[in-house]
Amino acid sequence: MTEPTNSEKGILHPREQARHRSLNRLAAGPEAGRFVEWYWIVEWDLDEPYTAEVLPFPAVNVTFEQPGGAFVNGVCTRKFERELRGRGRAFGVKFWAGGFGAITGLDVGSFRDEVLPLSAVFPDGDRLTDLVFEAESDVRRRAVFEAFLHDHLAPPDPSYELVREIVSTMAADRSLARVDEVTERFDVPIRTLQRLFRRYVGVGPKWVLRRYRLHDGAELLAQGEVAELAELSASLGYFDQAHFSNEFKQQIGLTPAEYAARAAAERQITYR
Repeated sequence: MTEPTNSEKGILHPREQARHRSLNRLAAGPEAGRFVEWYWIVEWDLDEPYTAEVLPFPAVNVTFEQPGGAFVNGVCTRKFERELRGRGRAFGVKFWAGGFGAITGLDVGSFRDEVLPLSAVFPDGDRLTDLVFEAESDVRRRAVFEAFLHDHLAPPDPSYELVREIVSTMAADRSLARVDEVTERFDVPIRTLQRLFRRYVGVGPKWVLRRYRLHDGAELLAQGEVAELAELSASLGYFDQAHFSNEFKQQIGLTPAEYAARAAAERQITYR
C-alpha cells in the first residue's frame, strides 16, 4: 500500500483545527486503490462547539458517522462547514476524482453539492453500514469497505484512467492555470475534456484548476511562506493580485491577508 499524504491542503485554518479534532488517514489497498485515494478518520471531544472548515477536493466522499448514518457526499463546490459538538467520530472514504463515477456508472455531476443516503446509491448500503459500525478498528472498517467494493468494481475504463491522470497533473503542477494548457498537454479537445469531467468528476476542468490553485495559495499562506501577495497571485496563474484576492475571499470568506494574519496568530498560540 502507498501511504496516504499528510498534506493539509483543503483544510482551512489547519493548526486551529488540530487543536479541536484529530485527523488520521489510512491507505487504500491495491485493488481498491484504483478508485479510492485514502480513508480518513476524524474524532473530537469538545466542551465548546467548534466549526471546522474545508475547501473540498473535486472528489466524492462516503462517510460513516454515529449517530447519523452513512452518506454519499457529492463534489462540494462551496466551502464546507461542520459544527463539531460534544464527542463524535467519522470514518470517511475519499475517492479519486472520477473514481466514484467509474465504479457506479453514475453521472457525478447529477448530484453535485448534494448528500445522498448510501442506500440510495447501493441497494445493499444499509448492510454495509451495519458492518462498518460493528467493526472493532479502523483497519477492520477499511477491510469491510474494500470487501464490499470488490463486489462492485468496474472493469478497466480508459476514459476514467485519462481523467484521473489529468486531474492528478492539475493538482501537482502549479504552472497549469488555463484549460487550453491542459488540452494541449494531453491532446484532448476541449469539448471532450468538458464531457469527461462532467461525467466522472462532477465539475468542469476550469473549476478544478481554480480549486487546486486556491488550495495551493491557502496552504502557503497558512504556513507563512508568502512574502508578497502579488508574487503568489502570479505564480498561481491569476491575472493580478486583485483577481486572486477576490476569488479567495469569495470561496474562503477572508482575504488572503486576513487568512495569513489568522494563521500567524495561530502559530504563536501553538508554539508559545
